[in-house]
Amino acid sequence: MSTASATVSSLKNALTQAFQKAISEGLLPEAEIPDFNIETPADRSHGDLATNAAMVSARAFKAAPRKIAETITSVIDLNGTNLSGFEIAGPGFINFFYDPSFYASVLEEIKTEGENYGRSDYGKGKKILVEFVSANPTGPMHVGNARGGAIGDSLASVLDAAGYDVSREFYVNDAGNQIEKFATSLEVRYLQLYKEGIELPEDAYKGQDITDHAANFAKINGDKYVDAPSEERRKALVDYALPLNIEGLERDLLKYRIKYDRWFRESTLHNSGAVKKIVELLKEKGHTYEQDGAVWFRASEFGADKDFVLVRSNGIPTYVVPDIAYHYDKLVTRGYDKAIDVLGADHHGYVPRLKAALTALGVDASRLDVVLMQMVRLMSNGEVIKISKRSGKAITLVTLLDEIPIDAARFFFNLREANSHFEFDLDLAIEQSSQNPVYYVQYAHARICNILKKLEAENIHPRSCTSEDYAKLTAPEEIELINKLAALSDEIIFAAKDYDPSRITRYVYDVATLFHKFYNSCRVNIEDEALMQARISLCLAVRTVIANILGMFKISAPESM
Repeated sequence: MSTASATVSSLKNALTQAFQKAISEGLLPEAEIPDFNIETPADRSHGDLATNAAMVSARAFKAAPRKIAETITSVIDLNGTNLSGFEIAGPGFINFFYDPSFYASVLEEIKTEGENYGRSDYGKGKKILVEFVSANPTGPMHVGNARGGAIGDSLASVLDAAGYDVSREFYVNDAGNQIEKFATSLEVRYLQLYKEGIELPEDAYKGQDITDHAANFAKINGDKYVDAPSEERRKALVDYALPLNIEGLERDLLKYRIKYDRWFRESTLHNSGAVKKIVELLKEKGHTYEQDGAVWFRASEFGADKDFVLVRSNGIPTYVVPDIAYHYDKLVTRGYDKAIDVLGADHHGYVPRLKAALTALGVDASRLDVVLMQMVRLMSNGEVIKISKRSGKAITLVTLLDEIPIDAARFFFNLREANSHFEFDLDLAIEQSSQNPVYYVQYAHARICNILKKLEAENIHPRSCTSEDYAKLTAPEEIELINKLAALSDEIIFAAKDYDPSRITRYVYDVATLFHKFYNSCRVNIEDEALMQARISLCLAVRTVIANILGMFKISAPESM
């Protein structure tokens, strides 16, 4: 438990004991102590922690909140709580103030925990599978996949830091309509190399990658498949091109610093019979009916807006059936406690269908959570950009990473909550100034490294600090900075609860802001050796926190800039 969490816990115990003591001494009537909250006030001048304990107790103890507050503070014992004072505010809120021992404890905790500082066991090792990107393997990844990759990978890291057992997974749609369309597109482009008058269907894939695949296939096989049966030709083309595309997806995502624990292929669900099994299970449970030769699921009985088709009249399952089978596999066959999908906002109507099917199958649908991600627009000079300046091609994940640093891409795409629309400023992403948020944070880390190098050049080295040394850290900029550092573990837990890794990106930006503020107000190399060492310890703590968060999000923490 972090110093901050331990302090809150000890205050809760102290308040509970104060209530009990007041009751036993007859200062308050016999009554059950209501639940109360302990929070960090927005304005720290009002206290470091505040409680509504007296406010929520008025009815139970049949007294005015302020009177109750005066009573419990008259008997409260704050020994061992890292708190040294309090005040009663307004109608009965009680504000508490940290003892200097709190700040010392935070800096010592960061020093001791090092790269593990901020981690907790909140998740108790529950197994979570985070599926994200899962781009169609029939073409290159787009900018939306770039945002989804940063959000999904960062969310997995946050959950891991919060004590969950996390796995990352990419779902490869290597079956179904998109593969049939892929086969048609490849077949036409291949035949066009040898025959005249063959037109590409309107709904086919028209990308240059399809043309390139067909040409390379022809270099290897020549006209061998021109007169072959269509089914044989299409299979040969897909068997050649699809593995190359999947290999490309993996390579491009590795460049983006995303490594999956598993690439799960949709085709395995078809080959194993898992897709058919889902339909049979729903039939056995009486949750289907036939209409116009198709098999329908009674989804409206399980929370969806309307029923939907599972199997078409031609006997082919609809796209949603493999998806149901896939999530059934996650939660039942493989036994994950929770499955989290990061999907585009256009999937909002799909989620209730999926949850309805899981419920009908006897699975607790609350074990599936979906993070819906809004679209992103690339901006340059105030205008929307869709074409790469360098290549003249449409901007994909790969071309984006050629345009801007990977650090900037991962940081920028995780600056806003997933459900917010986001405008990505390409010009700002490459700017080396305090206006660029990732540069601003990295510069704080590099600045600390530079401070330490200069001190070392003067033969000044960090040493262990005593409580008396730490007690010299009294400047508002020092206290504000330590308070922010103390909150990391709780911030990670809140981010994990809300599936919002951008909270930690904003947190580290705030840490950098407070450090720069501290740097401009408090010199480190001073004659007061004790204060100097305390400030060195503070600098080291800030460096640790920034490095931990940047490392969590796979962003570099440079020592010089």
